[in-house]
Amino acid sequence: MSWLVTGGAGYIGAHIVRALAEAGLDPVVIDDVSSGHESFIPEGVPFVRGTILDQDLVARTLREHDAEGVIHLAGFKYAGVSVTRPLHTYEQNVEGTRVVLAAMADAGVTNIVFSSSAAVYGTPDVPLVTEDLPKRPSSPYGESKLIGEWLIAAQGVATAASDAPLRHTALRYFNVVGSGDPSVYDTSPHNLFPIVFEMLIEGKTPRINGDDYDTPDGTNVRDYVHVADIAAAHVVAAQRLRAGESVEPAYNLGSQNGLSVREIMDAVARVTGIDFTPEIAPRRAGDPDRIVATGELAARDLDWQMRYSLDEMVRTGWDARRNAG
Repeated sequence: MSWLVTGGAGYIGAHIVRALAEAGLDPVVIDDVSSGHESFIPEGVPFVRGTILDQDLVARTLREHDAEGVIHLAGFKYAGVSVTRPLHTYEQNVEGTRVVLAAMADAGVTNIVFSSSAAVYGTPDVPLVTEDLPKRPSSPYGESKLIGEWLIAAQGVATAASDAPLRHTALRYFNVVGSGDPSVYDTSPHNLFPIVFEMLIEGKTPRINGDDYDTPDGTNVRDYVHVADIAAAHVVAAQRLRAGESVEPAYNLGSQNGLSVREIMDAVARVTGIDFTPEIAPRRAGDPDRIVATGELAARDLDWQMRYSLDEMVRTGWDARRNAG
């Protein structure tokens, strides 16, 4: 029996693949490598190059590898860009999820862990985000993730009385950072850590977008969670599903406290040994002061923990990026 990881050649997916293998849940990867890297997939892990929009390919892969479940990460994950590419975002994230569910039904696979996003909440006006907070996504990306959750839940309801009911859960998280393997690092051109690392490597000065927010040091406060912790939670979710144990429809993988952009910049300077004073740029439109999620439900059910300090998050990410040359 195996677990199919859609998007398993990506930064987060590749960590989940490693965590599944370590837990004895044989991973199989399907990825079109539009943003992932085949080199991120560990040797010996079956890899199918292709798009999740190809229902026959996904169903065939599930059958050929005797899959018992899917961890569904594949999609277009750039919230800012989704505003200018809404049709592409919906195709990849909404239609892609529908196709995966249809392929699972064809192949008789009944377990799915969905990689959702805290973007489903939009810009909440509460200090701590809980799972029952109203969903008001503020980008096509956030909308597409919420619709993905709806699709999966609807299929769960539709199959509940059948011989093969769909068992599912969704994991929502914000900013994933660090590295759990020196050969895997975040290559996104839109995430804070890789942006700062690339600027330092190029001899440039990193920027902070606004320092006049209503926070202790004036900079945005967000959830930053280590990728290895994210991967571990996905594995526990898969284990609970396959064991028939109860799970919530969705879990926040939140830090509870959050970190400010200034704190991250200070940690980067401290860990890398590169002394710099970040430039202050104008605020980005729509950026709220603070968005931090609780992880209480996930701690209860998924052994969710923040196992890495800020310096460790920076150090593991920086070492992996430098290792890449």
